[in-house]
Amino acid sequence: MKTALDQLIAGERRRQAGRLWFAGLSAVIAAVAAVVLLGISGWFITAAALAGVAGPAASHTFNFLLPSAMIRLLAILRTAFRYLERLQGHQAALGALAAIRPRLFASLAASPPRTALRYSAGEVSARFIQDVDAIEGMFIRLSAHAGAVASLIAGLILTAFAGWRAAFALALFAGLAAGWAWWTNRRAMAAPAAEVRQAVGRLKDVVAHMAASAPELRCYGLEKWAADRVAAEDERQAHSRLGLARVLGASAVIQAALTGLAAASVLLVARNASPPVAALAVLAAAMTMEGVQALVKSLEQDSDARAAAARLEPVLSHAPSPLTHLRLTAPSIELSEARVRLKAGERLGVSGPSGVGKTTLLEQLMAMRSAPRGAIRLGDLEVADLDPQLLRASFAYAGQEPVLLTGTVRENLRLAAPKADDAALWSALFAAGLDERVRRMPSGLDTWLGEGAGQLSGGERRRLTLARALLRPADWLLLDEPTEGLDAATEALVLERLDHRLAASGQGLIVVSHRPAPLALCGQVLAVKGLAEDGRVLFAARVPEHQA
Repeated sequence: MKTALDQLIAGERRRQAGRLWFAGLSAVIAAVAAVVLLGISGWFITAAALAGVAGPAASHTFNFLLPSAMIRLLAILRTAFRYLERLQGHQAALGALAAIRPRLFASLAASPPRTALRYSAGEVSARFIQDVDAIEGMFIRLSAHAGAVASLIAGLILTAFAGWRAAFALALFAGLAAGWAWWTNRRAMAAPAAEVRQAVGRLKDVVAHMAASAPELRCYGLEKWAADRVAAEDERQAHSRLGLARVLGASAVIQAALTGLAAASVLLVARNASPPVAALAVLAAAMTMEGVQALVKSLEQDSDARAAAARLEPVLSHAPSPLTHLRLTAPSIELSEARVRLKAGERLGVSGPSGVGKTTLLEQLMAMRSAPRGAIRLGDLEVADLDPQLLRASFAYAGQEPVLLTGTVRENLRLAAPKADDAALWSALFAAGLDERVRRMPSGLDTWLGEGAGQLSGGERRRLTLARALLRPADWLLLDEPTEGLDAATEALVLERLDHRLAASGQGLIVVSHRPAPLALCGQVLAVKGLAEDGRVLFAARVPEHQA
């Protein structure tokens, strides 16, 4: 039974069939031209030398023009079709990547929360970059198989001019080279290649964590400690690469030895042939073994590709939902533990000490964490039973930690509403109290914010994520500490504008906050006291309105 990745690759091969066939045909022509070129060159040089030694009469009768013209033609064919093979092969591979990476991302986004949260940033990066690149190589190497077969056939034909024993010797050593490559690929390379992938993922994890903590590390004078951590992980990664390099180096030495032995064996069995024919056979054999090396390298890299496929398969096992275009119309929200049912447009505040589960409640609503059965209902439906994509369509969300992409103000806002016009963008920025700040920027909405919107302060990043959430057409707005880090005047401005916008749109609100001002927007406030073992959010009591 084909896996999801097998089906995806097969589909891309069908879609790129024209380019792959052209690349394979080009590889065949280039390989045959290379073998024949070297064989004829050996014959021509040897025959010309013998004609020169034989004296003026023989040298004048020797036909220099036809062989030299053939050599030029073959050289042009080899170069031109090798270029076309690379061009078409890489175009096919890049076309396949354009489908594989988005499908991988969509599958990861559609996976259950427990699956998605299991992967660290380094692991995700390794899968999206190194593992997918390994799959890309499978497309590029398809033409190498055709070229290797063509090299072998052309070489056998040319060496057969020196006798069947010469052709047999070449076939024997070509088979030994392929057999050694198969053994190396299946046995010797599997573990080192897997270790390299894992080491790269660990290194990326450490670098990402240290980069994110750079201000704190500088503040506490821990730069050397952080550098040592990165250096230690890099050394482990280099050690794993060294192990793989040793295997590859040993394989390369053995393959080179087989090439030399093949040429020597052909020369030995072709000793009774004329010198030009013997030279043709020897050089054709050497070039044939070089052509077979393409197949050898392909087999060696297939081990890495299989390991990459094994790592990608669990991520690709979750198909994106076909319900992403559907929405639940203005549903109510029922929190069973609190015995609260929020109707469309109502507002709920959630308070409580840090770490008791306030954010968990929002994440369960957004299917970012699994919700226990019976804990939350959306309309008449169990949140635990709903498709995550269908569930998330009912909510707009601004989390406790502002997450912004490297890009412009406009690009970050349009993540929530890709078709939003400038009027809608400015309206959302106004509601978040950020419009004047953006107008003062050099390029307004098209101002480049840098990595993670580093040009903005913490409070400005929080308000930009609030503006983005306000752009999303959803029945409910979920806010986690929306005014944290804002001064009192800015907080009052943002909450006043938010109140007016919600009143005009009829959008419901659930806000988590330690501060009284955001909770004052809500008709009722619940206090959270902790989490049950099954992840159920436990509520202490309703907070009286005058204490909210």
